[in-house]
Amino acid sequence: MKVIAINGSPRKNFNTAKMLVMALEGAKSLGAETELIHLYDKPFKGCVSCFACKLKNSKTHGLCAYKDELTPILEKCLEADVVILGSPIYYSMPTGVSRAFFERFLFPIGSYHVNEDGSNRREIEKKIAMGLIYTMNCPEDKMERFQYPTVLAMQEQAASKILGYAETLCANNTYQFSNYDLYDFTLFTEEAKRKYRDEHFRIDLDNAFELGKRLVEKAKTLN
Repeated sequence: MKVIAINGSPRKNFNTAKMLVMALEGAKSLGAETELIHLYDKPFKGCVSCFACKLKNSKTHGLCAYKDELTPILEKCLEADVVILGSPIYYSMPTGVSRAFFERFLFPIGSYHVNEDGSNRREIEKKIAMGLIYTMNCPEDKMERFQYPTVLAMQEQAASKILGYAETLCANNTYQFSNYDLYDFTLFTEEAKRKYRDEHFRIDLDNAFELGKRLVEKAKTLN
């Protein structure tokens, strides 16, 4: 059982990365082989719309043909049983590099055909369980106001349809800075953010651990 975690945050040891590490620990507890990859270490593009992955009778059919530093990462993800993508939320969306990875990973696997039962055909036989971890400054009670559930559900729906299964985990109202005294803000107070972190982030990490376990168990049933 192989589990790949993809960090779509520019920071390697803050909220998103910590959640991913805990998800991998959960997967390890069930015997999975794990790896953490930081996307911001790799210069790469999103989908370039070459459609080589859709060419008839081609070696690139079902595969991303664009070659850059994301290529070996995509190969690892296709070999994995579980892929967990983590990202902070910027303006209601995952980071740009997270979206770029999402495009390059999912589009070649998706198909412009449907099966006789109306379901979408896939370009690979293997199914992959995907976890989507999002960390955000937004408090949980303001998620609906900014339409986060709708926007983030679209990512999960696409991943579930194309890969076989997807599940989302959110961590809200996260602690953003190591030293709040250095930054200009009045929207919230450092005391309130620290209090929430001290009361809730341990729960978020535990939830990530359990997500890692669930995804491993789910992957066992997909193929």
